[in-house]
Amino acid sequence: MIDANYLKDRLEALVLTPSPVGMTERGAAKVADWLEAMGYAVSHTRRGVLSVTLGAGNPKRALAAHIDTLGAMVTGLKDNGRLALRNTGTWAARFAEGARVTVFTDKGEARGTILPLKASGHLYNTEVDTQPADWDNLEVRLDLPCDTREDLVTHGFDIGDIVAVDAQPEFLDNGFIVSRHLDDKAGVACLLTALKHFTDMGTVPDIPVQIMFTISEEVGIGGTHGFGPDVQELVAVDNGVTGPGQATRDDSVTIAFRDRTGPFDLPIARHLVSLCERNGIKHVRDTFRSYRSDSAAAIDAGWDLRVGLACFALDSSHGWERTHIASLTELTKLIVSYIESDLVPLPGQ
Repeated sequence: MIDANYLKDRLEALVLTPSPVGMTERGAAKVADWLEAMGYAVSHTRRGVLSVTLGAGNPKRALAAHIDTLGAMVTGLKDNGRLALRNTGTWAARFAEGARVTVFTDKGEARGTILPLKASGHLYNTEVDTQPADWDNLEVRLDLPCDTREDLVTHGFDIGDIVAVDAQPEFLDNGFIVSRHLDDKAGVACLLTALKHFTDMGTVPDIPVQIMFTISEEVGIGGTHGFGPDVQELVAVDNGVTGPGQATRDDSVTIAFRDRTGPFDLPIARHLVSLCERNGIKHVRDTFRSYRSDSAAAIDAGWDLRVGLACFALDSSHGWERTHIASLTELTKLIVSYIESDLVPLPGQ
């Protein structure tokens, strides 16, 4: 039984906790507290990746989702008392315009808004509409008396400060969830809910599994380390994009067969499909052209793993994102079924 209320509660708490890539400590600490409350022993790599083992012995398979989200960094202190910034992770400047943010300095934090350089229609008229949408054309207006560069220095701002974007989540009665940072905090919430299922049932799988929460997927290096020496299978848990030409649906889990790096392990993908078919899990198959995940990072890092990707549906990824509780629930069912299943036979077996 999947606890959908627990899933939504954990997701809301996660998206409201700033954890942009480069500053994931708050999100990681929250996840660690929840894991320990369920009775799991949490381990941390030197870089900060969290993991727990479900079952007895060295894990033979792994599942991974990432805590880090998109964000930005201060790249300059401007003479007009505003902050220049640059994106951290790949996201478009057009989705940053108007975002409410928190700037984390060495000494504290401050609120502000990301605005285009020409933000007032009463001043710039139609130039507001014709200016380019790029990061060089954005700045942070701080909610402080800052009119000069010296004011910024006085308030403690500096190059390298982290900018975290407000999630502004909405959980609608019809099941839709709209928020920034669903990628991949929705995947983290699904893994936590799957672990809660085993805790509530008082059962452990026959094949031990490592559940990992990575912290730098948005810059391509999330799944590069931390796997147990006996892990032979990795399934990344992340978003699947909806839109024209895509099969991904709001009411289903998506099993990905390839991303921009190439095909996933075919027996792993077929195994995930078979689990859905046997357990009545609503699912679709899809491929993604402009996409990579923790599984690709693990392969690039040289890990001898067979990898797959299971996804929740996501519209407007890396923008104003939207998913549905039905897709998250079906994904969590698949995670539970995968943990309970046999290993996929190695080639030649």
